[in-house]
Formats: sequence, structure tokens, C-alpha cells
Amino acid sequence: MTDTPQYWTTETDDNGVLWLCIDRPDTSANTLAGAVLMQLGDIINGLKDKPPTAIVMYSGKTNGFIMGADITEFSGLESAADASEAMRLGQGLFNELEALPCPSVAVINGFALGGGLEIAMACTYRLGIEQPKPVIGLPEVQLGLHPGFGGTVRAVQFAGVRAAMDLMLTGRSITISKARKIGLVDDTCKTDDWRDAAVKLAKSGRPRARAGLVDRLMNLAPVRPFVANMMRKQVARKARKDHYPAPYAIIDLWQRYGASPRNGYDAEADSMGKLMVGDTSRNLVRVFFLQNKLKSQGAKGTRKYQRVHVIGAGVMGGDIAAWCALRGFDVTLQDRAEEYIQPAIDRANRLFDKKTYNEPDRMAVGKRLRADVAGDGVADADLIIEAIFEDLDAKQALYKDVQARMKADAVLATNTSSIRLEELRTVLDAPTRFIGLHFFNPVAQLPLVELVRCDDTDQEVIDEGFGFIKGISKLGLECSSSPGFVVNRLLAPYMAEAMHLHEEGVSLRDIDKAAEDFGMPMGPVELVDTVGIDVAVGVSKVLGKAFDRPIPDGLLAMVEEGNLGRKSGQGFYRWEDGKAVKPEGGGNVPANIQERLILPLVNEAVACLQENVVTNADLLDAGVIFGTGFAPFRGGPLQYARERGIDKTRDELSQLAEKHGDRYQPHAGWDNLD
Repeated sequence: MTDTPQYWTTETDDNGVLWLCIDRPDTSANTLAGAVLMQLGDIINGLKDKPPTAIVMYSGKTNGFIMGADITEFSGLESAADASEAMRLGQGLFNELEALPCPSVAVINGFALGGGLEIAMACTYRLGIEQPKPVIGLPEVQLGLHPGFGGTVRAVQFAGVRAAMDLMLTGRSITISKARKIGLVDDTCKTDDWRDAAVKLAKSGRPRARAGLVDRLMNLAPVRPFVANMMRKQVARKARKDHYPAPYAIIDLWQRYGASPRNGYDAEADSMGKLMVGDTSRNLVRVFFLQNKLKSQGAKGTRKYQRVHVIGAGVMGGDIAAWCALRGFDVTLQDRAEEYIQPAIDRANRLFDKKTYNEPDRMAVGKRLRADVAGDGVADADLIIEAIFEDLDAKQALYKDVQARMKADAVLATNTSSIRLEELRTVLDAPTRFIGLHFFNPVAQLPLVELVRCDDTDQEVIDEGFGFIKGISKLGLECSSSPGFVVNRLLAPYMAEAMHLHEEGVSLRDIDKAAEDFGMPMGPVELVDTVGIDVAVGVSKVLGKAFDRPIPDGLLAMVEEGNLGRKSGQGFYRWEDGKAVKPEGGGNVPANIQERLILPLVNEAVACLQENVVTNADLLDAGVIFGTGFAPFRGGPLQYARERGIDKTRDELSQLAEKHGDRYQPHAGWDNLD
């Protein structure tokens, strides 16, 4: 054995069953690092000549089986050849496990993801401990990769073309019960019965799982090209091949080799090698670590909130209240009258129906959200979130009333999207305990919350704010109280440039298409319509005053006419059934349209970093990705600038400024960017 920590322990019982436990002592979750696989290889080699009657592989962690490969080791693979060789070593080990002359059972007591599911598939059987949450999956595509330890072969063999390809192409996880239906899990049991159930399954002698007849027919060589083309069309609706090559590589592997062990493993390793050293995967892995960096913020052991009071039952306030209730908080929702709160309750109930697993859970969540016209919940709340319309006087009048009734240790927060906290808090008796919690619409989908602070905000309150954000399963970005904070400040020049392009004769559709071709989830015109033109005008007023940017006359006229975008059915586009009806494009489209749209946003990111709105470049990139959907495969606006070349990008901005005006002038912070 190696000198590394003991990752695997073995115990053979009186019946000759080898109980093989994985329990990494250095992590909270099991992952398959190189040293972990080496130790497993030593154990397997020792079993070849004298195999046990059966092997039961299980986890020493209570939170799951194996999370997957150790992603921290990916950066050490410098070439495609190195990466392919690492995959072949893992494949060889799993093949040896599969070939042992004794049955083996993987006991799945929670998540079995990526390499964790692949090692389970190398066992003869898989036993799932019953639970309602989705814990089984092959999420590698979310890192710009695909399974690399034989998963592209075994998943199709066990679950069939349709179910296996859906798992790999979407990266979604499924429940234990669904995994049993499709053949990835052979049997299930209760938590207390897993040892007996594992031995029973090992001794059952049943044949290994095999895909059904229809899927076996779909896997025939003459049929595969037709099915593969259908899959490519479905993938193309969501991801372009030049942006996200991994799903197309998955389809190509299956079409060419049909999940054949004879040549499918080598092809899988070669494909993974190319993907792992590509820009897309490198940046998506970077985003994964940036996400973890956001999660790790805030001090541990801070006071945890239990009761939340939200004031303002509009779309934002109502959805914030619903999300908090869904995540376990007792929530009261206040507005002027019941008629304003009921639509928010109705939306909340629809959310609860989608997000809960059974009726008892659904009922419990529903009870945690209560209408509160009188605002009685203020007195008991640990956290009060103000989410009314963007008006300084109205907000301050509300604060005067609330602070007289709230607990001394309660925290008051605002969901303002643009007003500086220093202006809002002048009426407060304890201004240093006032923070911003800026959510994004739709609340249930966008993961970021900007945690806004002033220079003298109490650190304890900031830490508690991070604790709350984690408690509702969101990602917090700490930023200083500056006009527009981060996300709105960066989006403003991006959306404004769309208006400039339109004034020059470029069609709205072509403007949006250029942004989408860059990799944005939607174009700037559709984004304005989705956010709400009235909201965009409100933010523009604040930013216009702070940065001397005029508000386009067209936006003001649209608000006066009631054309507010998606919520009114008409904005720049006409909206039907929640979707924009976009007229045909055509006409003059500048060759540098992407640069004109994106570089102002990048320039503003540099300004935010230089001005310490956010003090860390990685966190800034993360916030822009999770708050705006900025093309994840590009790694964030600052990373995008680095990959393009800092000097090159700054020079392009200077050239655009000469031709189109000072709005493109490079910020002085470019000199400090490395």
C-alpha cells in the first residue's frame, strides 16, 4: 500500500463477504482522487488469486456514496495525451473490478455522481437506499466533459440509449426510484436494512442489468445515425457545438461505437483527453471552483435566522418570500391589502408544487408562508426584507415605522436594485446594521444575491447575511454600496449599446442574435423586456445621475405608454404565452457587433474591480456569471479579457472610442489588470 492516508478499509465476515468501505479522512465527501484509485487497485490485485464470496462496496460518509472524480487534479493534466492516459488507468481499474470472479454490490446511500456512478456500474449490482431526492447522475457535461471511466459504455448497456443519453447530455440527477426503473439500480431498501439487502442481492445470482428490447434495437448500427441526428438537433436548441463541444462528443461516441466495450473505452478516453485541455472545460471547471468560492464566504458559527418578514408582495418581494419558505424559514408577507398579497401566494403555491417531493412536504412548506397585511411579523422577525418600489422617500418612511417595532438584534435589509445604502439609511437609528440583499428575477432560477454593504457596516451583520444566503441555497456576492452595485452596473452599458446599434439601423433581432452567438442566455433587447422597461428606466435614472449617462428617450416614452415588456405583453417585442415574438432581422449588421455589445460590459467590470465595488477578480467574474448568465464557457468578463489579451482588448476599446464616442473609453483600471 502507499504512504497516503487510508481511504479504503476492508473487513471479511464469517461468510467470506468482503466489506469494502470508502471514507476519505481529508474531505467531507468521497471523491476519486488518484491516490484513492491507487489504493483500490492494490486491494483488487490482492483479491484476484483468492476472491471472497462477495464484495459489498459502501461509503463511510452519511451524506452519500461517491461525489465523483477529484476535480482539483484536473489542472495538473497539461496535455490531451496525459488526460487520456489518466482515463485509461481508471477504466482499467474498473474493468478489473468488473472481472473479479465474485459478485460485487455497490451500496448507494446518497449521491452517486460521475465517477461515483461509474464505479458503481462496474460492480455486478447496485443497491439504492430509498430517499426522495435526486442523487444519481452523470453531470460531467456541466464541466464541459463526459464520463471517462467507462460510463459512456456501461450507462447505455444498463439503462438503454434513451435514458442513458438523457442523463449524460443534460447532466441532471435522478432519484433512486427512477434509477431502478431505468436499470441503473437493481434493488432498493430502507436505511436500516442495507447490510442484509446487500448480501441477499450479491447471492441472488440474477443476471446483470441489460437495456430493453427497444433500446437494443436503437443501438443497432443502421439505426444509430438517425437517432444521433435527432439528438444533435435537440442539443443544438440549447448549446452550440463551438461553445459546448461535450454533448456533441457524447453523441459522436455513441453513434460510432454503439457503447461497445471492445473499442468504446479507448474512444471515450481519447475524447476526454481532448475535452479536458480545451478552453470550454478549463473555464467551466474554473466556474465550478468560483461557485465554491462564493459558497465559502462568511464566518462560521454566526447566528442563524429563523423568521423572515418581507414587505412588498410584488413579483420580487412575493417570490423572495416564497423561496425563503421553501428553504425552511417561517415567512410573513406584508402589503397594503390582501388583494396585493394573494397573487404572490398563488405563485408560491405553484412553486411549492414543483419543488416538493410529496404532499406532507408540500403542506409543511405552505404553512410556513403567511399573509400579513398588518405587518405583525415585524416584531418577531430575525430578518426584515424591504422589497417595495424604487423610491427613496417611500422606503425611508417605511423604515421609520419598521425600526420602532423590530427586535433589537433583528436586521433590516433592502432589495433595492440601484439606490445607494448611504442614502437609504439616513433615517435609521442603527445604520451600521442595515444591508442590501439584492435578488434577481426570476428568484427561483437565478442563484446570485448581492450582499451590499457600506464601509462601516457591522461585520457580524455581513456574516449573518452570508449565513442567510447559504440557508436559502443561493450564492452571495459581497459588494460595496455603489450605484447599480455590480450586476445592474455591468448590464447597463451592455443594454444601452443595444439601443445605440438599433438607432444605427440594426434590427432588434440581429442585436439579440449577436449576443446569443457570443454565448449570452438571451440578448440585451429581450433582457430589457424580461426585466421590465420601467425597472430599466428606474435603474437608468440612478446610473445616469452617477455616471452622466442620459436615459434614452424611447424608454421613457414606452413607460408612459404602458409598454413595459413581458409583464404588459408589449415592449420592444410583442409577448405571447411568455415568449417574445421577434420580427425578422436583416439589413446592416456591423462586423464587430459582438465587440460593441460585450466590451462595454467588460470595461465596466474592470471599473468595478478598480473601484473596489468587489475586491476580488475571481468573485467578480463569478458574480457576473451567476447574476447575468454571462457565457459560462468564457469564464467571466475578466477571464474573457485575459484570454483575448489585455492589451488587445484595451486597444479595441480605444479604437471604438475614437469612432463611436467616450462611452468606450478604457477605464484606468486596465493598467492594474493581470
